[in-house]
Amino acid sequence: MLVATEASGDALGASLMAALRERLFGEVRFIGVGGRRMAAEGIASPFDPASLAIVGVFNAAAAYPLVLRRVAQTARLARREEPDVAVLIDAWGFNLRVARRLRRIKPDLPLIKYVAPQVWATRPGRARTLARTVDHLLTIHAFDAGFFEKEGLPVTFVGNPAAVGDSSAADPARLRTALGLSASDPILLVLPGSRGSEIDRLLGPFEDAVSLLKATRPELAVVVAAAETVAQVVRTRVAAWPHKVYVVEGETVRLDAMRAASVALACSGTVTTQLAVAGCPMIVAYRLGALTHMVAKRLIRTPYITLINVAAGAMVAPEFVQDACTGPNLARELANLLDDPARRAHQIAAQSAALAVMRGDVADPVGAAAEAVLEILRRRTVAEQTTV
Repeated sequence: MLVATEASGDALGASLMAALRERLFGEVRFIGVGGRRMAAEGIASPFDPASLAIVGVFNAAAAYPLVLRRVAQTARLARREEPDVAVLIDAWGFNLRVARRLRRIKPDLPLIKYVAPQVWATRPGRARTLARTVDHLLTIHAFDAGFFEKEGLPVTFVGNPAAVGDSSAADPARLRTALGLSASDPILLVLPGSRGSEIDRLLGPFEDAVSLLKATRPELAVVVAAAETVAQVVRTRVAAWPHKVYVVEGETVRLDAMRAASVALACSGTVTTQLAVAGCPMIVAYRLGALTHMVAKRLIRTPYITLINVAAGAMVAPEFVQDACTGPNLARELANLLDDPARRAHQIAAQSAALAVMRGDVADPVGAAAEAVLEILRRRTVAEQTTV
């Protein structure tokens, strides 16, 4: 059983399913919750996980009845299908409740959490909570382990697939040809997020920044990469911008755009690691609701929100959060990068160094995760045979 409710978790889940199927020579059946990618690998979800794309304390509170219904549906699926192991991918709030429900209805079911809550950034008490709820943690960051091991939770560092991604198949010339751009045209890639709340809060300042840049750089090509979950909303909103913008969708063209772009303006998230892998200098932005931000300020313990900055221990990619996320601020920093090739080269090198820290010594993160899941299953089988 695999449970993922977010786009990044869907990608992790689909890759893990493929790796497990390969190692088990196809002798495996999957159940659970996932998006389009996991569906392509064989998951038939009892509901659309996009309904759980929730960010913020107060948004989560409003959606609580829906969350409980989805948890109950997930638990009923487990009760009916009798899985041998459950892998709960990211999505802290939802999967914590799923784990607790599964523990009640199937006490012997091994529960594996894949991707740790970011206790290094906020709410360290979550480490103790997770240790009391699941049997094993697969972490994608080496610096996670100590927080959970001291609470007695077994941890396996499997690495971050995004940090070892291969962008060599991306073709920047293909994108330029498709959009009618020359090899010398500068490109700004805009990545406004994958959740409706992110689009609502970021597209405004992103539009302002683009307008300011276009006023002095009419030759600048602006490409907006729309995530599948919000593509229609993004297309509608961007169509009203007062200048020409290219909106692209799909993983292949997005990777082409990352390789082709001179600079990127990105919503904080997994995409920032992917940009670093593609060798694209970026600035990062994020906004929360005002009340959620007031709560977050009291909880967050790290000066950075971007993983490459956390790994580097420095502001490699400039961050503009909350009140600092304004059109003029974003435009000024983007202009500095566009006008200074040496600065872009320095940031690309620093991003690459941070990626090396994130990778550790794991060459195949998905394979490592699959091996860890299989080892947990093997140990369970041995324990059952010994008991018999």
